[in-house]
Amino acid sequence: MDVATENNPKERILDLAKDRFFKMGFNKVTLDELSSELGISKKTMYKFFVSKDDLVKTIVWLMLKRIEKEVHRISGENKPFVHRLAELILYIGKTVGSLSKSFQQDMKRFAPMIWEEAEKYRREHIVNKVAEMIRLAKKENVFRSDINDEVIVMMLTSCFQNILTPEVLAEHSFSPKEAMYTIFHVIFEGALTEEARKEFMNYEITIL
Repeated sequence: MDVATENNPKERILDLAKDRFFKMGFNKVTLDELSSELGISKKTMYKFFVSKDDLVKTIVWLMLKRIEKEVHRISGENKPFVHRLAELILYIGKTVGSLSKSFQQDMKRFAPMIWEEAEKYRREHIVNKVAEMIRLAKKENVFRSDINDEVIVMMLTSCFQNILTPEVLAEHSFSPKEAMYTIFHVIFEGALTEEARKEFMNYEITIL
């Protein structure tokens, strides 16, 4: 925790609550527990967040905004397309994987409206950005000329919407990393040009 966070009660609340919620789910974590651990009163907490639902919603939206910002950063880097795409998919998988099954289940059960809003935002601002990258790929000679990039867009979008979601990952044993690796290689290796394939094979993807 940096000095700015230590001196800012709101940031301290968000920092601790995010850690506890993402790891344990939010239903069993009480504001009393958070305020006690932070050494502040519940009155101070209510000064910034009118309820636990308000705190949960704030944390979820901050996470989505952070993901959107990182997606734009990665997609705009001065790197070969195949590198950017691989990093982007793996980043999204890593982020989704940071959410425990308890948190995902609590979102669906106790905060369905926040869940639905978050899913809509994810589709419109994150998934669509990845789709935009795919549509530009042929200009960089990344995909073979006989490959329909719109079909690639539909395949990848389907993966994001039906596989790479907290809901699905919570119900299966494979990790986000395993899902990312399989999706990338199944969808893209056969579609890449020879040059792009060699470039990807020589590129080491590191997941911190």
